[in-house]
Amino acid sequence: MSTSNPVNLLDFDVDGLVAWFAGLGEKPFRARQVMRWMHHEGCDDFDAMTDVAKSLRAKLKDLAVIRPPVPVRDSISADGTRKWLLDVGNANAVETVFIPETSRGTLCVSSQAGCALDCAFCSTGKQGFNRNLSAAEIIGQLWLANKLLGAARDQAADLEAGEKDNGRIISNVVMMGMGEPLANFDNVVTALRLMLDDHAYGLSRRRVTVSTSGIVPAMDRLRDECPVALAVSLHASNDTLRDRLVPINQKYPLRELMAACQRYLERAPRDFVTFEYVMLDGVNDSDAHARELVALVRDTPCKFNLIPFNPFPGTRFERPDDVAIRGFQKLLNNAGMIAPVRRTRGDDIDAACGQLAGQVQDKTRRTVHLRRVTEERS
Repeated sequence: MSTSNPVNLLDFDVDGLVAWFAGLGEKPFRARQVMRWMHHEGCDDFDAMTDVAKSLRAKLKDLAVIRPPVPVRDSISADGTRKWLLDVGNANAVETVFIPETSRGTLCVSSQAGCALDCAFCSTGKQGFNRNLSAAEIIGQLWLANKLLGAARDQAADLEAGEKDNGRIISNVVMMGMGEPLANFDNVVTALRLMLDDHAYGLSRRRVTVSTSGIVPAMDRLRDECPVALAVSLHASNDTLRDRLVPINQKYPLRELMAACQRYLERAPRDFVTFEYVMLDGVNDSDAHARELVALVRDTPCKFNLIPFNPFPGTRFERPDDVAIRGFQKLLNNAGMIAPVRRTRGDDIDAACGQLAGQVQDKTRRTVHLRRVTEERS
């Protein structure tokens, strides 16, 4: 008879699964067999694991499940970007986005239902915060996307390469979806280890990126425990402005953040940090801001991603015009900085940077406050 509370095997990295199997009296190689079936083959049926002993399969059916989040909506943009709304229980849902490009396919993964950090320009933060996602709910987004995209690719086998963008395999993962990844450190690191492990997804550390708003102690932990590529949500060139736009700056100001970035690079798989910079009209897009940025990062090897603001309902911010964006970019380029302007993808399905919202049962009362402010403005 099956247990009433089966263990979700997606919650384990390889070492964790080996330890759990040891508790069942099973050898480590059995755990690695099951790991490959789960993640290489996208298998969630123990009976289908044909090279696993029947006695173990029976035991697993009694004690365990392989259960990713449940997709409740699948949206495809005109540009091929694909977004899933995933049910994570108790009326919460998170969003996962696949971005196809000519040379790679990138999956943008969420780490929390909502976000507690409340960055001023981000739709996720305005939804409030409910809880951290489990490791299974995080890696389950990659598991599920691989399965769904694989099906799309199989259906498109008769098309010429590149003709069916949303059927391309996932070559890169970015922890840039809903939530602050480093505020859910342990579960995110478990998922990262699965992404990197050859028994699971076998991605290069250079192709897995964690984006953070700048939780300095957790950045140091990530450097020591699981260094992958690092992106930092910067968005301002001085503390006064960043305190307003990215409130965590009040706890970890720019001087501490830049020092943490330099420490991270001692062990990072790339020799630079990527600074994400959402451009807000009349707020952070002046020539003076560009010159401040150059001075700020002088001692930190880096590149910038300039992201024209993507609007969402209720926001007070606007996107700068193209002349302002290109002028800002030119000032950074003239100072020797790499600073591409990120092409907006998936905005017709609200899948662009800063637009992810999902469904969040807010525990912070932030949504109540936001409704009140909106009503007062109208």
